[in-house]
Amino acid sequence: MSPTTLRVTGGRVYDPANGVDGAVRDIAIRDGKIVDSVDGGRTIDASGMVIFPGGVDVHSHVAGAALNFARGLTPENYRAARRFLHAPGRRQGLGGITPTTFATGYLYAGMGWTTVNEAAMPVLTARHTHEELHEVPIIDKSTLVLMANNEFVLDLLEAGETERARHVVAWLIWAAKAYGVKAVNPGGVNAWKWGRNARVLHEPVYGYETLTPATIIEGLAAIVDDLGLPHPVHLHCNNLGIPGNVETTIETMKILEGRRAHLAHLQFHAYGGDDWGTMRSAAVEVAEAFNANPNLTTDAGAVLFGDSVTLTADGPWQHLLYQLTGRKWANLDVENETGCGIVPYVYKDRSLVNAVQWATGLELMLLIDDPWRVHLTTDHPNGGCFWRYPEIIRLLMDAEFRKEQLRQIAPKARERIVLGDLDREYTLSDIAVVTAAGPARALGLTEKGHLGVGADADVTIYPGTPDGDGILFSYPRYVLKGGEVVVEEGDVRAVTEGKEFIVHPPSDEGTAEYLRPLFEKAYTMSFANYPVEIERVKGADVRPLH
Repeated sequence: MSPTTLRVTGGRVYDPANGVDGAVRDIAIRDGKIVDSVDGGRTIDASGMVIFPGGVDVHSHVAGAALNFARGLTPENYRAARRFLHAPGRRQGLGGITPTTFATGYLYAGMGWTTVNEAAMPVLTARHTHEELHEVPIIDKSTLVLMANNEFVLDLLEAGETERARHVVAWLIWAAKAYGVKAVNPGGVNAWKWGRNARVLHEPVYGYETLTPATIIEGLAAIVDDLGLPHPVHLHCNNLGIPGNVETTIETMKILEGRRAHLAHLQFHAYGGDDWGTMRSAAVEVAEAFNANPNLTTDAGAVLFGDSVTLTADGPWQHLLYQLTGRKWANLDVENETGCGIVPYVYKDRSLVNAVQWATGLELMLLIDDPWRVHLTTDHPNGGCFWRYPEIIRLLMDAEFRKEQLRQIAPKARERIVLGDLDREYTLSDIAVVTAAGPARALGLTEKGHLGVGADADVTIYPGTPDGDGILFSYPRYVLKGGEVVVEEGDVRAVTEGKEFIVHPPSDEGTAEYLRPLFEKAYTMSFANYPVEIERVKGADVRPLH
């Protein structure tokens, strides 16, 4: 059982949401929440250490059919799996590029992160995704349901039936027991079912007369706002990974003007050039446009050199990546909703393209003015594994170290980037923003990402000096989840069950009957078995709408 009271004393506290920047103060905890003060209970002496809110990952892929597909496609990755913290006498897991469920919980908690957002879930496979998330221990979770290529929604948007589309989206969110809406390559995944893509935002999607990607983006952003979801539409832009996609990304920002939106893994959408031979970083142009659009948030999708496995609903991109690399490739359609593609990949520092990608992610985080609007991610596992976040933190905090690393990349790449010209160094407070306070705010999770009274007692206590590799955030001394010490000195001390955040936007009572005949005509399963029962979502926490 969790201790009733606990006090952390003597540490330097970084809590930017409450204006605390390195002050030495106590943290008092009672019954899983942060309070003004407590009497009795355990005391943790954090003298000489730094105290952060538990990390919040706004965009990761940690559960569901796509991840299992990737695990099965790359068994060789587990032979070289990274050793990680001990969990004596507890259920074990496998680490590596796509950690198994228990290892995922241990690794996040062992790094100091206590909340993760699974960024892509079809309704059709939602039941399994929730069951797998329940098997990820310790951390809290949320999910985003894929919507930008759902044929029921697209047909309504083309017909101009925006009111009915809003009710259908609301019904699908609750059917999936999701927290928000994800839009991947709007129209492009649907077109891929005919071997096409949606490369131009204002041209009709293949198979439609008037529906364009711009219409889908605008329509979904409006629907999400009208429903009052805590998190805005979470958008994977068109033309991911393609040289010259900077134009698409900036045009997307113009389409979204006045609407809330979160641009996912922005690094993959910030390239200039005409082809692979002329590819360059366009981080300066993208950051300038982003800075001018305060309605937007983003996550970096930063790349780290080494092994990865790419997985995404963006089937056209994955087929191109397969053609470029000759690596293993898997692809499938998720009936009328979305798709899935998987390609193992290795990022190489001597590769021009990979070096530009590595630099672009860092450049965006250094060029975007407001750290509250840009969040630390690698689009796990696409750009690198989440357990490598401390490596990115060091690169953001140490300009001289960045310059050392620049000397190791392909010489031609250094001519296509601006990273060497950037002297900005993140402060500890900045790191607390991009790893916890900012993503919690973007997700609308008011009890997360801060250490004020009433917050969930998710607290990470790091050593005050870097480890032998010069990295400060690799191994916290203590991690508290809901006031319970779950990690101490590299060992898992307790395995708790995290919550799963969901929303229940209202839909018209006739929405199910409208969908039923369409569904039974198009799908291979029965309509009655489609929605996920609330009892299937263990630890469900239904969040209020805005």
